[in-house]
Amino acid sequence: MRFWSAIGLIEKNMAGIGAGLCILAVMLITVAGVFGRYVLHTDLIPGGYNLIERVLFPLIVFWAMPLAHREGLFPRFELLSEHLPRLAARALGAAVLAVEIAVYLAILYFSSTFVMKAVDTGRTMQIGTDTWLLWPIAVMMPLAFLLMLLEMLRLFWVDAVAIFRG
Repeated sequence: MRFWSAIGLIEKNMAGIGAGLCILAVMLITVAGVFGRYVLHTDLIPGGYNLIERVLFPLIVFWAMPLAHREGLFPRFELLSEHLPRLAARALGAAVLAVEIAVYLAILYFSSTFVMKAVDTGRTMQIGTDTWLLWPIAVMMPLAFLLMLLEMLRLFWVDAVAIFRG
């Protein structure tokens, strides 16, 4: 149980602290950009839009996704299962979860290969007039999908145990 508690803590910190700080940075960059543009007639943060679009928004999404999945905020296939007997509903839920696991395994594989290629080639992105390495941001994609897969596997295990117990 300590493992799942640690995973939950990681997810909560990523979403609460990481994504929260990114949202704060988006607000500050936006206010500084508008103030600079309309009051001072200059760009206070060159590339601020690129920074928000290419760094902060992806971090917000990929840091919040695992916790959103754990908290049940993702759409679930429950309409049909509500009208089935309990065991059939569990079996249907496990089957749907198995398909979901397969899809997220594919996404994890392809996002991981993308990140590995980005690291190998030193892929960059343009932020204002500078270029930044892409991989420190892109590595959050496979991390998020890995955390989501761990939760899905836990849920699948719970459903499978419940099915076999009857």
